[in-house]
Amino acid sequence: MDNIKARFHLPGLTGNFKMNMVLITMLENCPEYFRDGVEIASLFGAFPPSVWNGGRPIGGFTCSPDYIYAVVEACNSRGIPVRFTFTNPMLKEEHLKDDYCNMVMQIANNGLNEVIVFSELLENYIRETYPKYKVTSSTCKRITDPVKLHEELNKDYNVVVLDYDLNNRWDILDDLPHKEKVELLANSSCIPNCQKRSDEYETCGLQMIAYNEHIRKYPGKPFDMKDYSNKTLATDFDCPAMRRDPFEIRTLRQHISPDLIWNEYLPRGFNQFKLSGRGTGRLWVLETYMYYLIKPECRDEARFIFMHNLEKNGVIKIDNM
Repeated sequence: MDNIKARFHLPGLTGNFKMNMVLITMLENCPEYFRDGVEIASLFGAFPPSVWNGGRPIGGFTCSPDYIYAVVEACNSRGIPVRFTFTNPMLKEEHLKDDYCNMVMQIANNGLNEVIVFSELLENYIRETYPKYKVTSSTCKRITDPVKLHEELNKDYNVVVLDYDLNNRWDILDDLPHKEKVELLANSSCIPNCQKRSDEYETCGLQMIAYNEHIRKYPGKPFDMKDYSNKTLATDFDCPAMRRDPFEIRTLRQHISPDLIWNEYLPRGFNQFKLSGRGTGRLWVLETYMYYLIKPECRDEARFIFMHNLEKNGVIKIDNM
């Protein structure tokens, strides 16, 4: 197991950016707190209001080119790629020329950075227009058929993110080619075999399109889904996974614990792990990082130092007793 890296892909380019920078600095300065072989493989997400974004809707302020460049540079200067979640399954030809998304791609077009794709339409456009990017096949595709998964892994993808329902299917996992390209979603909060997951991805994609249309037509006006008559947006969509805390999800069948990562997955050749956390609270993300990245005997001290630095950097505010 010596020199084997456990490569973690961390959530958030904007909402968790400062938090992730504190974590990366802590890994540089206090490596003794971290599990053996921990490596930050990328920070994934998108800059609001990217219409190409998928998986989780993002709103809020429109990021300036200077801010985008600063985030990309902060990551890349440490050798860490940014990884755009451009997995909106509802895109049409008209969206390919989106000025904002193309501007983001141009800023980060240096050969280090990556993009996660779902739509074949967008994938073809990116491969042709921005060939320097490493391309990842998204878990949103929900490929659970072993034959199709083998085909996907044999395609020109840098990484293929598996459907979480395959996480504990060793009969399938052990037979996969290119295990170095396989990425596993370790901490999914969804129920096993969720029948609504693909519908949710489509809903999120439509929300991103509607949000971008809104801010173009009504700049400065708050966005409210009820203003839209398109019933396919599923404004009443509700899912128990949205309310699960980082402790409850550990009881789910597809959950991959740290012990399993180091004792089972790494020895079998799987070394890439995605940690979900876009759209969750900072405490949720903090506990996830402590659980996966920090040695159990160091968690209390590491949590204290981490939270102290988050407060010092203005990420959280802890009231004095």
